Amino acid sequence: EKYYIFGEHKMGGTLGNKAVVGVHCYSSKDLYNWTDEGIALKMQSDPNSEIVLGTILERPKVIYNPKTKKYVMWMHLEFRKGPTAKSTDIADILKEKPDYSTARAGLAVADKITGPYKYIGSLRPNAGKYPLNCAEELKAYKAELEKDPNWKSKKLKKDEYKKAMIKGFAFLRDFDKGQMSRDMTLFVDDDSKAYLGCASEDNSTFHIHELNSDYTGFSGKFVRVFPGGYHEAPAFFKKGGKYYMFSSHCTGWAPNPGRSAVASSIWGPWKELANPFVGADSETSFHSQSTYVLPVPGKPGQFIYMGDRWTPKNAIDGRYIWLPIRFEGEQPVIEWLDEWGIEN
Repeated sequence: EKYYIFGEHKMGGTLGNKAVVGVHCYSSKDLYNWTDEGIALKMQSDPNSEIVLGTILERPKVIYNPKTKKYVMWMHLEFRKGPTAKSTDIADILKEKPDYSTARAGLAVADKITGPYKYIGSLRPNAGKYPLNCAEELKAYKAELEKDPNWKSKKLKKDEYKKAMIKGFAFLRDFDKGQMSRDMTLFVDDDSKAYLGCASEDNSTFHIHELNSDYTGFSGKFVRVFPGGYHEAPAFFKKGGKYYMFSSHCTGWAPNPGRSAVASSIWGPWKELANPFVGADSETSFHSQSTYVLPVPGKPGQFIYMGDRWTPKNAIDGRYIWLPIRFEGEQPVIEWLDEWGIEN
């Protein structure tokens, strides 16, 4: 077996928080020794490209579609804004303030896992569609909001805002143009159905969207999860017929206590569990944020937590931590180990 890992190609300093190279790929036969496979998706120098140098491209994930025999990459994209948005001058890119209002899911495909990936485009998922859960409540809230013709531009007070986000204010605001998709992940189920899970609604609510059979678009089926809960950095896995999700709180680049949740269906209902991290530094998830959960090769039911360590002041110094996951009942538990091996 061969394993592949994809990640944002980071540069030194704060410039590395923007994509000026592309998505890097590495391969391994044993998860210990890695071979550099080069840049799988290159950023473009064309100023009119959606992935022009300096675009924010985050959390790229790749899955294989057995029907089309294509490798499919989805990513979180934020377009450049402002007077220098079409400049490919590194000095201009460095000066631009990050703008996270685009909140789109980008798509690229390839014939080989290592690429080159062809960028297809981006979108906001499921424009004009209601979720499988809570559709009637959202329709009723929409009717209530529309009594005020200027409701979309209404400034909400802090206590009002929180209640409104839980009820779906941002969902309804974005209904026609599609739902926001920021921190995201992909998950392929045993039946080959694939899902994109993402932070949506100004990061207040998590969405799980089913992909179409080619994995290159959306089927129209999706759910809202933990409204008003502010989850990001999602990672899914399945054990004993149950679905698990790791995520984090929304505290910008700073690490925070990890979160875990369980459901008997991908559509929910999802039940929030405890912080899976235990011991010293568990309140910062061992200075990490969840990115993926890898099933241990040859050991069904065993899994590896993979976390990102972000260093925004010098992005190239970002690291991974990998730790084994054990279970206490249905609660996943992650302890710090200075050394461990998958042979154990």
